[in-house]
Amino acid sequence: MPVARDSILAVLDRIPLPDGGTLVSRDLIRALSVEEGRVRFVIEAPSAEAARALEPARLEAERALRALPGVAAVQAVMTAHGPAAPAPSLKIGQHPSPQAAGPQRIVGIDRIIAIGSGKGGVGKSTVSSNLAVALARQGRRVGLLDADIYGPSQARMMGVNRRPASPDGKTILPPQAHGVTMMSLGLMLKEDEAVIWRGPMLMGALQQLLGQVAWGELDVLIVDLPPGTGDVQLTLCQRTQVTGAIVVSTPQDVALLDARKALDMFRKLKTPVLGLIENMSTYVCPNCGHEAHIFGHGGVADEARRLEVPFLGELPLDLSVRLAGDEGRPVAAGEGPIAEAYAALARRLVEGGMA
Repeated sequence: MPVARDSILAVLDRIPLPDGGTLVSRDLIRALSVEEGRVRFVIEAPSAEAARALEPARLEAERALRALPGVAAVQAVMTAHGPAAPAPSLKIGQHPSPQAAGPQRIVGIDRIIAIGSGKGGVGKSTVSSNLAVALARQGRRVGLLDADIYGPSQARMMGVNRRPASPDGKTILPPQAHGVTMMSLGLMLKEDEAVIWRGPMLMGALQQLLGQVAWGELDVLIVDLPPGTGDVQLTLCQRTQVTGAIVVSTPQDVALLDARKALDMFRKLKTPVLGLIENMSTYVCPNCGHEAHIFGHGGVADEARRLEVPFLGELPLDLSVRLAGDEGRPVAAGEGPIAEAYAALARRLVEGGMA
């Protein structure tokens, strides 16, 4: 008989804490999931010191839950908020304090390329998955990390629906699809389950996806960032040696307004911008062959010239891109003019030493 969520919470509500209360009464349980007898949850402590004091409770919680009928495995992760931030300065736009250790290299990965955008809806995730596949077809050893924590979509677009294995409960073995090693938080959650996390948990999740996944030897890791300029972008660029960033935008002025903010963020974080991509650049009617510029045309190329950064190319708007993504077989894995557009982009990155 499947174990009920209420039964899990009832057990956790009997785990006493050193300073009184229980894990449930103190509202410390986050991201509780129960699937096929596997129980996973996060204990969110208010500080690193409190997390150390709660370690015996975490171990006791795992032990008690393993004894519950219907439970096959238990994984409890401890997370903690950092120290309180100093009072804000009246000067707007302070840079974050540099870390003592500086950005770290991930063993086995030669290059890391972040794919960003200033806003959602410009096709950044579609570009990420298809670029990863196109690079793999060029003979590169490619990884794809879905770092869009709140809206992970790479599992669907890459056609992966199985949970990654973890033989020791610590190292995650990522799946492969279309010649690409990929990992997404979406593989660890139910498809319709929302992620409701604060900043510290977001940053901890990204560090786990980077450091606890057995990526193996890769020529390039493509990181699909969430839209905007938030915690995930800061964590990646400040803690990891990122080779460079590619910014995706559609041609119209409204999209370019936010793309400029993404470019400014990478500049302030001292992450090289490898170039800009104009997505949904043209649309060719499949019936009459007429070419239309639904979102305008050439705006991203003009912006690249103005900012003196490379313009990496135009990608068309085509129904086949959407159908292929929904079906889990990126259009770059096939043949035709759309696949060739991604192949040309991949060749440019390889020939330029960027991938």
